[in-house]
Amino acid sequence: MKKIKVLAIIVCVMALANFASADTFGTGSNQFTIDFVPISGSTNPTSGYGIVNNDYRMGTYEITNGQWNKFTASLGMPVTGNPANAYDRNAYYIGLNVPTNGVSWYEAAQFVNWLNTSTSPSHQAAYKFTGTQGTSDYTLATWSASEAAGGTNLYRHKDAFYFLPTEDEWVKAAYWNGTTLQTYSNASSADLIPGLPGYPDKPDSTKWNYAPSAGSEPWDVGSGVEELNGTFDMMGNVWEWMENPYNDSSYGTTSNRGWRGGEFTSGSLFISSSYRTANEEPECENDFQFGGFRVASVPEPATILLLGIGGLVLRRKHS
Repeated sequence: MKKIKVLAIIVCVMALANFASADTFGTGSNQFTIDFVPISGSTNPTSGYGIVNNDYRMGTYEITNGQWNKFTASLGMPVTGNPANAYDRNAYYIGLNVPTNGVSWYEAAQFVNWLNTSTSPSHQAAYKFTGTQGTSDYTLATWSASEAAGGTNLYRHKDAFYFLPTEDEWVKAAYWNGTTLQTYSNASSADLIPGLPGYPDKPDSTKWNYAPSAGSEPWDVGSGVEELNGTFDMMGNVWEWMENPYNDSSYGTTSNRGWRGGEFTSGSLFISSSYRTANEEPECENDFQFGGFRVASVPEPATILLLGIGGLVLRRKHS
């Protein structure tokens, strides 16, 4: 009987640890939720991108125009910033459920800060800005090493609950299957179509929004096939911002930021795990209408507790 109870508890813990979760933001007509899937830190690639030793959550979907609009309505001011041509433009591709687009890294960072500070109880803002929000003197600064996540990520505060994913966090959520980094983020071989000799099989482009079978604009998030770790649209739809600099260990505030995942006009190379690129102006959107983002988060406390209970049960079982 004790063995049956132990097994039942372990099964429940494992099941709950793999469930998606949703967090709620805003109030009244401006209330919205963001769905997350858990990503485990228990296994990792041995080299390259995707090495993350801690558990975290990745946004199931890209942030949509509808969510962005509710954020700006709650904020009550334009999301502007440092450059002379402050980036307060509307999305290029409209529709409430398509990924928000034409978004600068600075804009995405301010969205994430609001997620942290608008909740009750509130959390520490992820990104440090100076100046007056909503004006052209609002610009990014860096945290000290004692405040920085891991002591080295000078963009993210160590106590932030929500944040933009680093390239390692993004790559792991998209392509890591527990044993290896896949070339693509498909969950099933049935989602692949044969490639040319010498080239890997490619995801069916009718199931992901990328060339050659894609449409002429981003589709509603979640319209395609669920990916390896429970996410959608990490291949195609719109490019997604990475938190970290593309190639700057000093974390300069004007450093290029990485983009991953391709967009709806991309070929199969651009949606693969081996391809990385950058947008050269994190503070200014210019005409980059193909750029969006998704949000990552620390694990939910309940999930951590359940995993701890599971470990305790296992230890008692073998003691």
